[in-house]
Amino acid sequence: MRQTVRRISMRRSGARRRRAPGRRWAAALGVGALVLAGGGGLTGPAQAMATASVPVDFPTHCIPPAIAGIPPIDGPTKAEITVDNAAPKVGDTVTVTYTVVEPAAGNPVDLALPADIMTPTGKVTVGGAQSASVTVAGPKKNDPVPGKGAFPSFSMTGTFTVTAPGQITLSPGDYNIHTSYIMELDTPCTVTDPPAPVSETIIATDDGGQVNERAIQLGAASGRAGDAVTVTGSKFTPGADITLAGRAGDAATADTATAKADGSGNFSGRLTVDDPATTGIVAYEGGSWDPARGAGPQSYTVTGGGGGIPDGSQRLNTSIEAGTLSMVQAGDAVEMSAVDFGRGGASRGSLQTVTVEDFRGGPAGWSLTGKVTDFKGPGGTTIGASALAWTPVCATKPGSPSTCAAGSAGPVGSAGATLASTPNGTVTGGEFTVDARLALNVPAYTAPGAYSGVLTLTLT
Repeated sequence: MRQTVRRISMRRSGARRRRAPGRRWAAALGVGALVLAGGGGLTGPAQAMATASVPVDFPTHCIPPAIAGIPPIDGPTKAEITVDNAAPKVGDTVTVTYTVVEPAAGNPVDLALPADIMTPTGKVTVGGAQSASVTVAGPKKNDPVPGKGAFPSFSMTGTFTVTAPGQITLSPGDYNIHTSYIMELDTPCTVTDPPAPVSETIIATDDGGQVNERAIQLGAASGRAGDAVTVTGSKFTPGADITLAGRAGDAATADTATAKADGSGNFSGRLTVDDPATTGIVAYEGGSWDPARGAGPQSYTVTGGGGGIPDGSQRLNTSIEAGTLSMVQAGDAVEMSAVDFGRGGASRGSLQTVTVEDFRGGPAGWSLTGKVTDFKGPGGTTIGASALAWTPVCATKPGSPSTCAAGSAGPVGSAGATLASTPNGTVTGGEFTVDARLALNVPAYTAPGAYSGVLTLTLT
């Protein structure tokens, strides 16, 4: 929190670059340019008490990369969820496999696609006794796809920790096909009417032991080497220092970052994943990974940008560091217009311009508020703080991720009011200028003389 003060004074007197067509199609195919696969009606939801895994159909909306020149595809996906343990205890880690049996699309042209260009990622929706979204990822492995052929089935895996006894349902969620053929591109497919039908139901029991309820979510399930992924967590120890780390099976990778839990045990941080070996991300309290004091791993796939460097090449690495939230004001005094003794009325002025710089690079917005003291004059005479009103104005510098909103016009008073703010968002920040027109309502026959009050601005 940062505060500045500004003295406001008024005087009661008279002073006033074209690619060949074959090349373009190759690129488009390489990113999974899709057409609707054959038929199949949509099923209803699985029976609530089913315990065996069943394939389910659900409508999906897929968006091919723009380079493919193909409109979005709406059609059914057939998928199945399986687990390694259908009767876990509270506290157990369950491995979930999401298999897309029939994707919603196929190869639209005669040119065949090579093997091992597809890396799938997705989400599994957990419901029933507990709610969660499990990140799943698959290997970069697929059979060749013939021209005009259907895309092959693929599987993705992830894990979650059982936190409550009872019936837990598992449904397929959104998935993405990342392809590495000539260029790196994505084809996301979303569930049209979520949640999709339940494919697997497990029954969890409680052994009476202490349960680790810590949980994390990833902002993305894949990325190129060097990309940063947002990691959010809940139910950690309030105020605890949190380590975000990459994992390759049971081993740690070189990717680490830190975050701090707030007073409710929640946190949000960014982990840059440079190591191509990273297959999962964890978050934990303490000096080393301990499943009892952490959460994860959540599956994560490095889709490109890593591996060996060709002869005669050099990898260039850089980083962007988070800055601060700050403000600077153009001055610390406002001279307001004089008011006649017998008439009273509005003593007017303009706030010294405040420049706010939000260079933190996180999800939080900011709020700039102000409050004013009574205006003190000669012989102990005062004009109450509630007599000062303002009309705020706020401008956003072009290119800023956030947009500034001016506060409401009206009294400032000793309790204070909002001058300007920006909302929370996925990425926030920018530069902003804040002003306000001021008006102090002076009663008629207020004793002549100079009056001053102090306006305090607080940026949080």
